[in-house]
Amino acid sequence: MESEKSFDVIIVGAGTSGIPCALTAADSGLRVLLVEKSDHVGGTLSVSGGHMSAAGTTPQARSGIVNDTPDAHFDDIVRISENTMRADIARLAVDLAPEMIDWLDAEGFDWHPSTPRIVFGHEPYEVARTYYGADEGRTMLAFLAAKLDQRVATGSVVLRLGTAMKSLIVADVGGVETVVGVRLGGDVGLDGGPDGGSTGENCEYAKSVVLATGGFSSNPTLFAELEGAPLVSAGVPTSTGDGLMAARDVGAGLAGQGTYIPTFGGMPHPDDPGRVQWVDRPHLSAAERDPWEIYVDRSGRRFINEADHSIDRKERALVHVPEMAFWMIFDDRAVHESADIVHGWTADGFRERANVRNGVVSAQTIEELAEKAGIDVEGLQLTVRGYNDSIRSGAKDELGRTVRPACIETAPFYALKNHAITLITFTGVDVSSELQVRRSDGTIIPGLYALGELLGSGAYMGNSFCSGMLVGPCISFGRWLGSQLGTEFARNLAS
Repeated sequence: MESEKSFDVIIVGAGTSGIPCALTAADSGLRVLLVEKSDHVGGTLSVSGGHMSAAGTTPQARSGIVNDTPDAHFDDIVRISENTMRADIARLAVDLAPEMIDWLDAEGFDWHPSTPRIVFGHEPYEVARTYYGADEGRTMLAFLAAKLDQRVATGSVVLRLGTAMKSLIVADVGGVETVVGVRLGGDVGLDGGPDGGSTGENCEYAKSVVLATGGFSSNPTLFAELEGAPLVSAGVPTSTGDGLMAARDVGAGLAGQGTYIPTFGGMPHPDDPGRVQWVDRPHLSAAERDPWEIYVDRSGRRFINEADHSIDRKERALVHVPEMAFWMIFDDRAVHESADIVHGWTADGFRERANVRNGVVSAQTIEELAEKAGIDVEGLQLTVRGYNDSIRSGAKDELGRTVRPACIETAPFYALKNHAITLITFTGVDVSSELQVRRSDGTIIPGLYALGELLGSGAYMGNSFCSGMLVGPCISFGRWLGSQLGTEFARNLAS
């Protein structure tokens, strides 16, 4: 079989972790095959904010931040996640992160001028240590794609687009079941699924196989099995869990189950109830905007202090709301005076979308609003009346809210529906500290490695969202593993 190995490493998935792995592996002298089932590279970068976090970097020093350290970064992750992450994986991520950021900086990466900054979309760090490109994830996509093009042009990386992995190839090597290659399926459709024009199966062999296929945020069946929650996805269509299923087929164990937490809210897609249209995103962070609205569940009851600055507390509360769905309830005064209820919508634009755009309901009375939105009528009436009475009387809010700009009393009234949404997945393939895939009993599967979101975001940040702790580790781990494989290959040659 050695004579059949035309590559030193096969990397499945040309996205946030697969491309950096291919770059450093090729630069280490390895013969690299990079396989991507889509017709283009980049994975989730086209829809991602592209956030990365690191402590003790050159961009921080330029901004006057000179005392941040990887230890402080790690401590923040422990704090935010309540120590639910995998300590060895998170520690490796924060230790590799500064070198990765400084590499990007030295290469002239086009940083957004506001970075590094503290991001308040989730529980914030204590220090400004989040970075992203001028055009968010698309900046990173263009940067990595350009570098990949250079390696493809020189022949150091062979790139096959529109090529799906069917399965891993396992063989007995010295009495040990070892992954020795992949079965590839040929053409796939633009949605990432098999295309009727498939050109058939072929096999490729290599000394190492790296799975970098991302998560499963566009696979409702697998999501229900592993995360046990309703799926409203903001992921790309190709995030279907191919690598996880292939690894599981050869005995890989899983990790991170039970760490799932939803992103707090997003509006229903205009046409597809299983997806969210990320561009139309409500501004739900009280750290960035004083809320005029209240949040209610289907029974019409409030479930969280809307002005709480902790998105983390809101996300955890949403887990216990039926269907993980809620409505923002407000009036026309709020539309006129409140800043940016929905990103990019003017007051007139908001009114024009009412009763037209899916998830945006308007009515002249609270009773009619509840009926249109599918909220319990009596429950919503009691909640709005109680909220208004407490403002007028100066009584304490029942949920401890102190920021209450005005009563909800000026018709027309509005209900804006939100779902818990999923962009990333938390369960993933179990790996060693060296990113070798492990079986359910903890033993290593020789020849097989995993990277990026395939590890599950629970490995990096546990039952929480920590800014920059997915895109950043994807890139860092890809670069690190590619270099490690090159070093191991050179050592084997020398011996």
